[in-house]
Amino acid sequence: MAVINPHINFNGNAEEAFTFYKSVFGGEFRKIIRFKDIPSPGFTIAEEDANKIMHIALPIGKSNVLMGNDVPSFLGTVNEEENRSKISISTESREEADRIFNGLSAGGTIEMPMEDSFWDTYFGMFRDKYGIEWMVEYEPKA
Repeated sequence: MAVINPHINFNGNAEEAFTFYKSVFGGEFRKIIRFKDIPSPGFTIAEEDANKIMHIALPIGKSNVLMGNDVPSFLGTVNEEENRSKISISTESREEADRIFNGLSAGGTIEMPMEDSFWDTYFGMFRDKYGIEWMVEYEPKA
């Protein structure tokens, strides 16, 4: 069965915020990926964004994960008074990921189709027909 986790967008202070969250919840970061870590020669990132967080994950409890990222400058800034979060769904299989992605994205706008990511997961992102932002991910067990 799928698990839903919160994902928060930040304007350059994701690492600071997550260090604070870690001090409250405890635990260790499961992943920290910076924009400079993206291994795509066709994707260039501004020097000012290179060390910003592309993805950070902090497990909380037995099955929840708080996730976040910094929004790179070329996408503008997040209005901190409005929605700045996504709903992230972690699935148990690629098939479940595809089913959920295809179902929820129907009539919406696909931002990133389901595909294998460089961070070793099967991942996709979209805004549903109601304007809610979702991410779907399957991480195979090693």
